[in-house]
Amino acid sequence: MEALDLLLNRRSQPRLTAPAPKGNELDNILQAGFCAPDHHCLSPWRFIVCTEQGLEKLGSCFEAAALAKGAPEASIERAPLLPLRAPMVIVAICDYKEHEKVPRVEQVASTACAVQAMQMAALAQGFQGIWRTGWYATDEHVKQSLGCKQNDEILGFLYLGTTPLKATKRQPREADSFVQYWT
Repeated sequence: MEALDLLLNRRSQPRLTAPAPKGNELDNILQAGFCAPDHHCLSPWRFIVCTEQGLEKLGSCFEAAALAKGAPEASIERAPLLPLRAPMVIVAICDYKEHEKVPRVEQVASTACAVQAMQMAALAQGFQGIWRTGWYATDEHVKQSLGCKQNDEILGFLYLGTTPLKATKRQPREADSFVQYWT
């Protein structure tokens, strides 16, 4: 896939089935994330790759969080099924490191760039995905279950797999709505 075509036509795909990336494909995805902009080479990220029983473990974490939150019964019942919507979920965590020259916001942005690069690497290899957040990404129970420190932040859950759907072409946006030119 041509890089510009990939970037201009990327679409999130919520319907994902097996196969998921593995072996060299998964390594390419992770390595793409590690190439994100990274001031002072702090590597301010941590990723948890969930497959098979790992998806069930993540679902149990979501269920426990829903119970602790006092969520409605339907949400509690749905929680353990959420990670099963794809054969792989990569949890993206900003592993914040105190640094005098690299503020927290920059480390969060670096981790977000890593997730974007990982999704693009998956697409370039023929896989599809969707980057989800929701309240689980900010829930303290989930953060503790995933080993987050006080200042860490879950930036989301990158669901990856294969889709039977054909991606539609994205209509270009009018740049004037979002861009100012100073000349």
